[in-house]
Amino acid sequence: MHLHNLTLHDFGAYQGRQSLDLRVKPKRPIVLIGGLNGCGKTTLLDAIQLVLYGPRARCSGRGNRSYDTYLRESINRAADPQRGAELRLEFSITVEGRPRTYEVARTWFAKGKQVRESLAVTVDGKYDDTISETWAEHVEEILPLEVASLFFFDGEKVEQLADPERAADVIEAAVQSLLGVRAVEQLRTDLLALQRRQRLSQEDQGILEQIRDLKVKSQAAAQEVSDQSQLLAQATSHLDVAQAQLAKIERDFERAGGRLYEERRGLEAAKEATAERLAQTQKDLRGLAEGPLPLLLLRGELAALQEQSVREQEAAEARQVIGVLERRDAWLVDQLPDGVPAADRTALKRKLTADRKKRAAATELALDLSLPPDLPQKLAALDEVLETDAARAAELLRSADKTVHELQQAERQLAAVPDEQQIKTLIEDRQQASEAVIVARAAVEQHRELVAEARSRHERLEADLERARQKMVRTFVREEELQRVVAYADKARTTLDRFGEALLRKHISSLEVAVLRSFQTLMRKSGLIKDLRIDTNKFTLALTNRDEEPLDPARLSAGERQLLAISLLWGLAKVAGNRLPTVIDTPLGRLDSRHREHLVDRYFPHAGRQVLLLSTDEEIDEHLLQRLRPSIAHSYVLVHDDTTFTTRVAEGYWWTEGALHAV
Repeated sequence: MHLHNLTLHDFGAYQGRQSLDLRVKPKRPIVLIGGLNGCGKTTLLDAIQLVLYGPRARCSGRGNRSYDTYLRESINRAADPQRGAELRLEFSITVEGRPRTYEVARTWFAKGKQVRESLAVTVDGKYDDTISETWAEHVEEILPLEVASLFFFDGEKVEQLADPERAADVIEAAVQSLLGVRAVEQLRTDLLALQRRQRLSQEDQGILEQIRDLKVKSQAAAQEVSDQSQLLAQATSHLDVAQAQLAKIERDFERAGGRLYEERRGLEAAKEATAERLAQTQKDLRGLAEGPLPLLLLRGELAALQEQSVREQEAAEARQVIGVLERRDAWLVDQLPDGVPAADRTALKRKLTADRKKRAAATELALDLSLPPDLPQKLAALDEVLETDAARAAELLRSADKTVHELQQAERQLAAVPDEQQIKTLIEDRQQASEAVIVARAAVEQHRELVAEARSRHERLEADLERARQKMVRTFVREEELQRVVAYADKARTTLDRFGEALLRKHISSLEVAVLRSFQTLMRKSGLIKDLRIDTNKFTLALTNRDEEPLDPARLSAGERQLLAISLLWGLAKVAGNRLPTVIDTPLGRLDSRHREHLVDRYFPHAGRQVLLLSTDEEIDEHLLQRLRPSIAHSYVLVHDDTTFTTRVAEGYWWTEGALHAV
């Protein structure tokens, strides 16, 4: 495909009719278009996409606006809306070895609240009604939209590819659409459709209608799942922001003593309770002090008194025994028979008398306090009471020490509580942030439920659809020829599965080599990347450094990631055969001077057979212009009038003869 001419008539900032000759020459593949920011460079890229793809075009200025609104607002402000705007693109392609020239003209105008659009396509100078009517399908055969997004790119596309997490989706789409893998998948789908058509008959119309109805409903349900999932993602993002804000305020609140402020009532109550416990403990100690407990100070004297009481009691008991023994001894002597010799009688009396004297000596006390006889029992009881009171007193003292420590701790915590005026603003901010989190969390839960409901509905419809298909297959596959078609289609689909996998591996391998060589060509740091691999399942990039260690793409600098993204696009173009024009809008952001020189010397002249380069005066400056000049077929500068806010196209470029430095 080769672009010949682009004409804009009252489109965007371009007032009147502005044309650009885009044809290039051998060894001069570049059309350089210079313009300051806001002069309309990206509008040119949008114009190419809009004229080709209409409502499906991914124009940067469209945003979320409807197609009619976008067309209405794209008419130059100085032009009559009823006369409208027009875009024309002339290009050539090779069909069955013969070149064919197309001119696509898309015009529109606004009348009241309506926007009328028309499309006319000429082929080799002749208007083609059929192609004009079916252009949306026909252009997909020439340049599929998914493929165009890889060759018509701006800084946003480069940034998307520079993000390792987002690049995988772009790589997958590129491999599938650009390198023919999707065609294999489409062929498998067509074979499946062939199988299903072979299973249909006149009698199957009821089931066919049911399947069509279920398919429409399933697609609608799938779209609802997608829409609700996007809303859920937005709600989740809002919740993350609200939670982060609340966490920040919580940290500020805690640093300002907010936790202690919230707990101050509890701290005050705890302090009062602790003080009451301490007072009760002290009261209990005083109660013990009012009892016998102070006698513990006379523990030695009490022990001596106990011994004296025991001795006096023993002496009293001994005196009672002596009296009894004296009467007993007299009775015993009287009971001796008359025949007992007087000497023996006298000896017995002396022995008994000596015994009584010995016992009498034991009753003699050095000190006689005449203590009451029950004093030992009372002293023993007192010992038990003192022992109990002493244990209780020790326990109360330990409790008092602990309570005093707790009271001091409570007082310190209360002393650290900030004043209400100091923390009032934080309290209000915290309350608002908490309410925001509650609202955001409720929204997330609501959208999560809606997603679950939509997914469940979609799964039910898919299950119903599959059952209907199975019923149709089981019921209506009767004839041997139809069965043979189905069997051959199955075999073909299996073969296509293997072929698709092999084709994917082959293209991925070629793409890995092309991207790696492109990256090594553009890099200022030679040898930074030794190897590059693309996962055939996840389509993620894996880099290896010079030490053969894995290198996370996220660790590359912003400029290096941008070069990697450009290398990926360049590698795709190489593997695809460089057969498509490349439109590059402001590609040099975040790059240092050496990287810019590498792009100018090594990439732009070789990016494709035709390269439309849209640049500012700071990206392709006078120095880089001289390096790029041998590869330039045409150069233009976009001259913007700040008074009328319009742009016109002038030949040349800044720093070239006859070209003004447009402001």
